[in-house]
Amino acid sequence: MRRIDYDTEQYQDYARGRALTEQQLQTWISAFRAVLPDQRPLAGLDVGSGTGRFTPALARAFGPVTGVEPSVRMREMALAQSQHPGARYLAGSAEDMPVPSGSADYALMFLSWHHVQDKPRAARELARVLRPAGRLLLRANFSDHHPRPWWLEHFPRGLEVDTSLFQPLHEVIAMFTSAGWRVAGFGTVTEPSSGTRADMLERLRLRTLSFFAHLTPDELETGFHRLEQVVAANPGAPAPVFAEPLLTLERC
Repeated sequence: MRRIDYDTEQYQDYARGRALTEQQLQTWISAFRAVLPDQRPLAGLDVGSGTGRFTPALARAFGPVTGVEPSVRMREMALAQSQHPGARYLAGSAEDMPVPSGSADYALMFLSWHHVQDKPRAARELARVLRPAGRLLLRANFSDHHPRPWWLEHFPRGLEVDTSLFQPLHEVIAMFTSAGWRVAGFGTVTEPSSGTRADMLERLRLRTLSFFAHLTPDELETGFHRLEQVVAANPGAPAPVFAEPLLTLERC
């Protein structure tokens, strides 16, 4: 996939384009709580933390969290809006995290796995930084378990292009198991609606999804035109919900 440079693309609009409602955020926190140990505090890593849309919520729910993010601009925005003393942000990537070995109880990667350039190295690095039995919460899309959001079908080659950005589930599992992990669980989480269809269209226009970088200008124009027509027919209707995959891995 084309690598997105978040220091020159998307960073200004990312927080707005990818914002979660409080209800959506709590739905994810509940899903994470269900697969994490009961003790508190838990030391966490938010790997590919971006503008920090999860990091403070993780700190509130579980304990101190370190956001690891390669983009300078994204880290600056996270720091500017961070409101929890238990959340901090460091420069780094999934392949190279500036934290001690065995220092975290869990790591979250929320829609960041497909950006990782050297995935086998990242699987080993994640194993390094977690304690034995530490858990990785991998919210990723998989080519054979694709959530198919409602708006995607309106773009030419929409599903084909988006699916091509992701690995099949068995390939991801094989990569991690060869690096000292086991599968602890796999399921889906359905977020509450993000608002109306018109609200969602406005966020999509910001193009803060990797998918849009892989379409031609003509495909973008056609897709948004089709989507605008669909939304115009009932702009106040709630944006449809869909099930999103969550793979939980445990460090052996």
